[in-house]
Order: sequence, then C-alpha cells, then structure tokens
Amino acid sequence: MTLQAPKLSGPPAPRSLAEMRLPVVMMRDILLKTVFRKALDAVSGIARAICLPVPVTQELVDLARSQKLLEATGTLHANSGGEMGYKLTEAGKACALDALTQSEYYGAMPVPLDVYAEQVRSQSIRNIRITRSRLTAAMGHLILPDALLDQLGPAVGAGRSILMYGPPGNGKSSISNGICDALEDLIHVPRAIEYAGQVITVYDPIMHSAAEAQEEDPTALRRATGRTDSRYVLCRRPTVITGGELSLSMLDLVYNPTARTYQAPLQLKATGGVFIVDDLGRQAEPPQALINRWIVPLEESRDILALQSGEKFEVPFDTLVIFSTNFHPNEIFDRAALRRIFFKIKLDGPCQEEFLKIFASVARRKEMPIDEDALIYLLREKYPTIDNVYANYQPVFLIDQMIAICDFEGLPRQMSPELIDRAWANMFVRDDPILH
Repeated sequence: MTLQAPKLSGPPAPRSLAEMRLPVVMMRDILLKTVFRKALDAVSGIARAICLPVPVTQELVDLARSQKLLEATGTLHANSGGEMGYKLTEAGKACALDALTQSEYYGAMPVPLDVYAEQVRSQSIRNIRITRSRLTAAMGHLILPDALLDQLGPAVGAGRSILMYGPPGNGKSSISNGICDALEDLIHVPRAIEYAGQVITVYDPIMHSAAEAQEEDPTALRRATGRTDSRYVLCRRPTVITGGELSLSMLDLVYNPTARTYQAPLQLKATGGVFIVDDLGRQAEPPQALINRWIVPLEESRDILALQSGEKFEVPFDTLVIFSTNFHPNEIFDRAALRRIFFKIKLDGPCQEEFLKIFASVARRKEMPIDEDALIYLLREKYPTIDNVYANYQPVFLIDQMIAICDFEGLPRQMSPELIDRAWANMFVRDDPILH
C-alpha cells in the first residue's frame, strides 16, 4: 500500500534559540557533548548532528565561544565550502565531560513536551477518516462478513479503544494488522522530547517506519532544515504489538542508570498510531490490572509517567488501543473496566460457506489443486468429529500440512483423503494418557 503525504504541513523549523523553548544550558551542553563524542568541527556537520538549522546552530556555537568553551580554528580545507572550523577548548572539554556525567545523551535536540503535545493534536489519529472502501482494501486478504466491517469501520474511525474477543484462530491478530494497514498516512515522530530538563528518547527505528523519501533523498535534510523541524522523523503511523510478554513495568519510562537517560515506554512510542495488546489474559499480570492502568489514558487522552525522582507528569495519549483475547470479557474484566473500552467486537468462527471460501483462497494462493473428493471427505468425515466447529486458521494449517507431506514424499502438490487424514492428525492433540 502506498504511503501518502500528510495533509498537514510538518512542524516548522525553529528560527532562533529563543524559539526552541529549551533551557539554554541544556542546549549548550548537548552541543558540547555532540562535538566531543562525534569529533565535529564544522557548523554544517554540527547542525546535522543536533538536527537544527544552520543559523540556529551558529547562534549556539557563538554562545559557546562567548563562554570560552569553543574556539575557531580558521578556514577548513577546500571541499568544506570555506566553512570556519571550531574545536573545544580545554574548558569546553571539561564542560562536555562534566555534562556527560549528568547524562550521556547527545545528538538531536529534544522537543519540549508542550511543543510535542501541540504536534500530537495536529496529527491526531482521531483526525483520520476511514471509509468502507479504504478498510476493505486493507483487509483484502481476509474473507470477512459484511456485518463485521459494519462494526470495525466506526471503531477504527473513532480512534478510541477496541476489544476483540472470541475463540482462538479466527483472525483477531490478522484483523488488527489489517487495521494498521488502513492507517496509511504519515506523521512526525520526535527523536526525543524534554521535560524538567530530562531527555526522553521517542523515535525507535525498530518500532517506527521512516518514510523512504527521508532516508533516500540526499537533499531531504537540507529541505527539512529550511521548512520543517528535523528534530522530527517523518514516519508511517506506528504500530506497537505486544502479547503474553506485556507487563505493567513496560508501560513506565525506561531509565538507564549507566547512561542516565530515559526511553519512552511502549504506549508513548505508539502515539498517533495503534497499540495492540494481543492474547490478553496470557500475561503474568491479571487482565484487570492491565486495564486499570489504561483507565485514565482511555478516558482522558492523557497518560501519567514518573521520573526517577518520583515526579509525575502528563504526556499526550493519542492511540488506538486494540485488546484481543480468547477469553470471554466477563471472565477477565469487571463492568467498570468494560465500560471504558469504547467498542466490543465478537469474532466467531466462519460458517461452512465462509470456510470453503477461505479454503479455496488459501489453496489458490499456495498453488494447491483442490480435489473435490478430498474436500467432501474433510467436510463429511472429519468436521463432524469436532461438532462442525470451523476456524479461520484451519484452511492454512491443513494445506500447509499437505504441502509439507508432499514435499517430503517427493509428490507434486495434491489433495487426497489420505493426505487429509495425515494433516488432520497434526491439528489436534490426542487424548491418550501418557504413562510415566
């Protein structure tokens, strides 16, 4: 699916130190640490490293020079464009080392939290308008009843919270991923944000997918420096997926005591996108405890985090949260918790007609010829043994099993009652007792 440019223009680049709205000492120290760690000597290189326009960077360099922390070395070699060179003075090196003992963070200047909050509002996930055709296109690989799309459409468009529940193997995870595909536009993700003099890194190349133009176009940085704030990275709306490994501690700020730096928790990295809690009920934490942690964010669109000092502060919570579980909601939540989840969607297994459509689609995609006798055998002999309970995962499982058997036996891909028997035997565990 092709990524589309955002409708809103990106955050404008700051034009002066005053517009940065950051403590001057913090900016100076980040400049010194960056010059020290990266051995930089030209303003253009420093500007790229700290993600500021050259004029603002020059203003910061001049400030450091006035404090005898940087000194000019003269004109650089010819291919530098005649730029003036700079180096740290002995006092500057001492200041950089002292600053590094306070925090190892260097590089991109952070964005003040209140400025970031303004950007979040301008690119809110609730500003997206999801149409039926757009959602259908994103779910094109799935065979879903129209009634389900009737429920999913308003849920995704609202950008609130969704609980999907039902028996396992019926596409809850696939539908969650399809929802992510439907959110195809781009947003600006800050490399780092600042609160109370502390830097919190947000952009994560593992979780955030940067726009190709920014990565591949050699003039992108130059253009961004003049037009948009390069402290942000243009990304696809993020998707953060967690499962049984999710714990309450993963929703707190991550503090590195060695580097004395903070990293944003999962839900903050998911801002403007989707946070999927898969297999709810399989975590070490009780589901009720997890949902209690989300009550304020889901209701008030704000989250509360805490620094190592214990000081608490608010951050924006602009995320479509999708909970997916195989348990009945009444078994794992109380009514107060369920009330705070905006949409509840039950996903049942397919009927026989839908099952056959899925089976045919999978067989076609995997180039498995359909044998009518084998299919009739499957429906008449095998499914009655499990009370004709169909699930979306079963066609893929059975066909993959038959392909594996054919490959092992040196047979062309084919379908037969005998292969159905062998594939079926691997779909369930036998009830025979194990003797010890």
